[in-house]
Amino acid sequence: MKSENMTVPDAAQTCDKSHVLCRGDDKASLPRDARLPINRCNLPAVVLGSLSYQKYPIPLLLDGVAELHRDLFDRLNATPPEALGAVFADYLTVHFRLERPEEMGLRAGFGGDRKNRAKANYIRMIRGWSFDSDSREGAVLKGWVESRFGLPPRYHGQALRDFSGEAYRRYLEMRSHGLYGTGALEAQFDLVYAFCQLQLALGYPPQNPPQTHLTLYRGVNRMSDHEVLSKGEGGRHIILLNNLNSFSRSRERAGEFGDYIMTADIPLTKIFFHCGLLPGVLKGEDEYLVIGGVVEVTLSTL
Repeated sequence: MKSENMTVPDAAQTCDKSHVLCRGDDKASLPRDARLPINRCNLPAVVLGSLSYQKYPIPLLLDGVAELHRDLFDRLNATPPEALGAVFADYLTVHFRLERPEEMGLRAGFGGDRKNRAKANYIRMIRGWSFDSDSREGAVLKGWVESRFGLPPRYHGQALRDFSGEAYRRYLEMRSHGLYGTGALEAQFDLVYAFCQLQLALGYPPQNPPQTHLTLYRGVNRMSDHEVLSKGEGGRHIILLNNLNSFSRSRERAGEFGDYIMTADIPLTKIFFHCGLLPGVLKGEDEYLVIGGVVEVTLSTL
């Protein structure tokens, strides 16, 4: 494998292009209440969450990940493609002491709940999301997106519009309970995202010819359940997605989850995880976890 394939782009170079992504009309902009003023990556939320970004994506770089985990990327450089997943999983197991939680500060005698929480790693969180995206695991993942990309969740069990309201407080409680007593879960997610981006850059899943987007599908029953910013001809809608969403690469599988199919060209940079990234973590539905923002979609019947 050529080392340049694993090189993380320079954040300064990507930020120079951010002014290009800010152009567009109000319908393409990320609403003010759907973004935070600060985040932990190289582009502000108002840019990465915009419709312009969907059309003209550039790399999203999480602060400090490449620098703090250079050893991981060096190892991946020297690894054949078929073994990348095993090397990545081994690195996370050792770095975060996933099989030896006592080395991360867990002490005996604190009760079963503390011991069980020590087992709450990135794999269990992603599996928990696949069963119920409004679960405690879902709250943790949505909280990570909020922290890293500056995109607050728009829905968790119910609509989240008032940051001082009961629904948002419930989400924060679930998020904090999900993080309590775990081994740096959000730092684990940082590496999952970085690894996913490296795999996509290497052409997995296959893209022939190489592309910047994947066409993904989502089954829906009612567009009224989504924040529609504008409507166009031919079933085209501009909508505001939740900050993390499940899509499928299979139109047929997506159709099992709703009477209508929502089709979107998703930037590779917005894909946090997919079912083929680490075999055995997710099964079925050909599921993709997609970071949200404003997107143009086409709605059609089955």
